[in-house]
Amino acid sequence: MYKNYIFDLYGTLVDINTNEWKRSLWKNMAMIYSMSGAYYKPAELKKSFDRLQQDEIAAVPPEKYTTRPEPEISHVFEKLFTEKGIPCDSDTAALIGRTFRALSMKYIKLYPGVWELFDAIHAHGGKAYLLSNAQRIFTEPEIRMLGLADAFEDILISSTEGCAKPDVRFYQLVLERNHLDPKESIMIGNDCITDIRGAYEAGLDSLYLHTNISPEITGELMATYSIMSGSLFEAIETLFPSC
Repeated sequence: MYKNYIFDLYGTLVDINTNEWKRSLWKNMAMIYSMSGAYYKPAELKKSFDRLQQDEIAAVPPEKYTTRPEPEISHVFEKLFTEKGIPCDSDTAALIGRTFRALSMKYIKLYPGVWELFDAIHAHGGKAYLLSNAQRIFTEPEIRMLGLADAFEDILISSTEGCAKPDVRFYQLVLERNHLDPKESIMIGNDCITDIRGAYEAGLDSLYLHTNISPEITGELMATYSIMSGSLFEAIETLFPSC
C-alpha cells in the first residue's frame, strides 16, 4: 500500500469543458480590452495572444525545466494592455485572465467518487498531493470553488514552477519538496503521456484513469494499474482492496 498519492487535476478529479477557440470568446474579450482603452478587433487579439504566449514560453529560464517549459499566462493578459499603451498591474491581469476562463467554460465539476477516494486515502494513513499542468490564475480559484483547497498536503501548479508534466523535473519537485520516497508514492492521472509516461520516467508507479476527456492512448500504456471505466470508485477498490 502506498503512503503518498499524487494527483493530476483536470480529467482525473475534475471534469471540465472549455473552448478557447470559439469566436464569441474572442469577440467578448476584444470588447473588454477595448472598453479599458486597449482597442482590439477579435482576430487581432487572438493573433496577439498567440504570439505573446509563444514569447512567454521562450522566456522561461532554462534552469526551470528539462523538456517542457510552462509560462505564467497572466503575463500575456498584462502585455495585451501594455502593448496598446495601457498600464496594467498583476491584479488586473489576473482578473482579466479569470474572465477569459469563465467565458471559455461550458462546465466544471468534480467526478463522482472524489471525496470517497480522499476518505479512503486518509483512512489508510495516506497523504494526497496535487501535480497539475495548469495556469495558477485559473486553477487556484477553481480549486477553492470546488472545495479542494484543503484536500492536499501540497499543490504544485506548472505555471508557477516553470515546468510541466511529463517533464521529470516537475515530478522531482513534488518528491523533493515534500521528502517523498518514490517507492511509497503513486501518480494518478488520465493522460497516458503527461501523467503515466512521465511518472514512469520519474520512477513512480501510476494508476491510469481513462475518463471522458482523456487523450487517445498512443504507444504502450506504462501504468502500474489502469481503470478503463475512469471510475474513481473502481480506483478505490484497486488501491484499497479491503475497503
